[in-house]
Amino acid sequence: MSEKLMVTGATGKLGRSVVNLLLDEFGIAPTDLVAGTRDPSKLADLSARGVTVRAVDFGKPETLASAFAGIDRLLIVSTDAIGSRLAGQQAAVKAAKSAGVKGIVYTSAPNPHGDNHPLFFAGDHAGTETAIFDSGLPYRILRNHWYQENFFMGLPGILKQGTWYTSEKPGTKVTYVAHDDCARAAAAALTRPWTNDKSIYDITSEETFSTEEVARLATKLLGKPISVVTLPPDVLASNLKAAGVPEFVITLMLSMDATNSAGLLSKTSDAVEELTGRKPRSLAAFFEANRAALTA
Repeated sequence: MSEKLMVTGATGKLGRSVVNLLLDEFGIAPTDLVAGTRDPSKLADLSARGVTVRAVDFGKPETLASAFAGIDRLLIVSTDAIGSRLAGQQAAVKAAKSAGVKGIVYTSAPNPHGDNHPLFFAGDHAGTETAIFDSGLPYRILRNHWYQENFFMGLPGILKQGTWYTSEKPGTKVTYVAHDDCARAAAAALTRPWTNDKSIYDITSEETFSTEEVARLATKLLGKPISVVTLPPDVLASNLKAAGVPEFVITLMLSMDATNSAGLLSKTSDAVEELTGRKPRSLAAFFEANRAALTA
């Protein structure tokens, strides 16, 4: 008898990508797949393909055990409710155990544990990981490093003005991984054989870059020169605020800079290739494939 797989957050970018990969690349039968979402009406196309769609709302913990009923392997895609998601994700882990789920895959962040962590939402992931550890269930934790696609948010503006302002320590090395590699790794982690796995994977590319090196690579491939200017965090925050950048975005940028400076994303791993059998996409390939969008 085949196992029943569930992906939560299936209307989100990562969750939907995983579902599509499971169906179209990994050969999972629609009848063996359950897509979880707060709004099932948004997944009518999957229902039409034979995928079971269930309402899964981490904000309604009393409903989760029934939502997970009959599920063998569960992929918990971390929600985007930064700062308020921990309780819901802990409730999901508890409900999964209560429902008889046999194993959990969770999309986490780089090494989120430790006091005074520089990443301001690290506690969301650390607390969820701890709940999974304490559940006694088999697990595969996927600590996704920064997406290459994050460059869509800031790099076009940097290319236009020619200057990259950062509070990151000069020379800090960072890994950037393709969103598609993260999705494929999650699909593989959910489907590849396992019994009593208790594994943690750092989902990275095979290369590291300092901000200065990213700027040089972008200059070479995108044809627009970039100079990097390092500012103290308070000065950068003040300048960003004066430019009308929202407070949340400022907090996120400074927190990511501090996390980079702490060296938490400075090491590569072979987890993507180990899980998927494919080498991760390079940053150069990302820039070349998205030249038009980045330079528009």
